[in-house]
Amino acid sequence: MHIMEGFLPVTHAIGWSVASAPFVAYGLYTINKRIREKPEQRILLGVAAAFTFVLSALKLPSVSGSSSHPTGTGLGAMLFGPSAMAPIGLVVLLFQALLLAHGGLTTLGANIFSMAIVGPFAATTIFRLAKAAKLPFGFSIFLAASLADILTYITTSAQLAFAFPDRLGGFAASFAKFAAIFAITQIPLAIIEGLMTVVVMNALARLNAPQLQDLNVTPTLEAKA
Repeated sequence: MHIMEGFLPVTHAIGWSVASAPFVAYGLYTINKRIREKPEQRILLGVAAAFTFVLSALKLPSVSGSSSHPTGTGLGAMLFGPSAMAPIGLVVLLFQALLLAHGGLTTLGANIFSMAIVGPFAATTIFRLAKAAKLPFGFSIFLAASLADILTYITTSAQLAFAFPDRLGGFAASFAKFAAIFAITQIPLAIIEGLMTVVVMNALARLNAPQLQDLNVTPTLEAKA
């Protein structure tokens, strides 16, 4: 995520862009369909996009060629499902590449794949499993957001290791190095992101209870407690 401009080999940059494209296209379809059917959800969709932009813009230096920061995609994924976050992630990452020099255009596909595809799918899956296990609402949100953040960076580590395998240990050794260095900053950031997502989701549950119930985030009014 936020791998810098020109850092990946051309074939890798193209490959990740091709892999991300179907998710973005399908995400645009689902968003357009949702907005047509329930235009009142535009505000929540805007909140999810803004949350992603703000959190993922909080950049901290990390491994050469990348950076550590919260992702912010877990909130939108839990509200609207993982597919909606691919086009949102595209817009967020494009603006950050052009305006903030975070990431880049050639690495956009790789950054979308880690932050806006893997992260949201992880958040949605973890959140649904936690709900099925009847864990407390706040704890379910925290688990989903924080673990999705960590899995995003595991994906980034894999992308970098795949592009730059260790001369002796190959992919595995390179992945271990990238992941270990990322962990120094990313584990605390993941915890912070989890807590912030709980705060925002609880606020939305208080202010927009009917919409969150309609989205099957809070099945009952009591679930937001």
